[in-house]
Amino acid sequence: MVDLTDERASTTLRLTIPWNWLRANAFTLLAAAVALLALGWALFPSFFAGGDPLTGVPAQKFRSPSAEHWFGTDNLGRDLYTRMVHGAGLSLSATLTAVAIALLAGSLLGLLSGAIGGIVDAAVMRVVDVLLAIPSLLLALALVTALGFGTRNVAVAVGVSLIANFARVMRSEVLRVRGEVYVEAAHASGVRWYTVLARHILPNSAPPVLALAAVEFGMAVLSVSALSFLGYGAKPPTPEWGSLISEGRNYLAVAWWLTTLPGLVIIAVVVAAQYLGRVAGRGTHR
Repeated sequence: MVDLTDERASTTLRLTIPWNWLRANAFTLLAAAVALLALGWALFPSFFAGGDPLTGVPAQKFRSPSAEHWFGTDNLGRDLYTRMVHGAGLSLSATLTAVAIALLAGSLLGLLSGAIGGIVDAAVMRVVDVLLAIPSLLLALALVTALGFGTRNVAVAVGVSLIANFARVMRSEVLRVRGEVYVEAAHASGVRWYTVLARHILPNSAPPVLALAAVEFGMAVLSVSALSFLGYGAKPPTPEWGSLISEGRNYLAVAWWLTTLPGLVIIAVVVAAQYLGRVAGRGTHR
């Protein structure tokens, strides 16, 4: 004879466990959804918004958000949602380039500084201290002013401004790993230094640095958008997230959505990237 009470209890338990997991990880899932949506915008803009981001209908200018125009229209009748979607590729590719530059250059400096030590460590850390003393956005602004206009120069300037953070974290991880027993055993057994560096030190120092890359991705989105807002990015009418806010600020009195909605999108992407980076960072220290 089947015990219906036990069967109901097991069914309830099976339903409760996924619900509890979903409730405990709700913000993580939301952040992941936002990140995937932004990535989808960047990779497949025509799938999410099939219209032309450069062509507008003057008769439909300054239309407020609606079912037809999700983010409303601008002063030329262009659909703002379409421009946001098509602008994601340029903005996020510049951000990704900036983080890649900072990750590679900063990790290399931190690795050499922590592994070699001595005068090399002292010299690299003094340079890092100088870079850390300057606000990253201010440093990026100075660099892009010297390099000139354009999305590529914006990416390089933002990347250089973030190098110090990666160098400091990589150095601290290398110093930690150097003191581990397995590294000392490898040195004692006669393994060459570059083999120890590549096989033991670098792989075990990388996870926190990669987690930092996710956190810095959010800050890089802000910096790239800020420089685009100031006019250092792509030339109009090419859509970029920062330039869209800059264009809309002249019409705040009649079209609040031109600045508010792009700003909310940028905030959502930044918060999602930083939250996912911090979750990944906690996982590397377990």
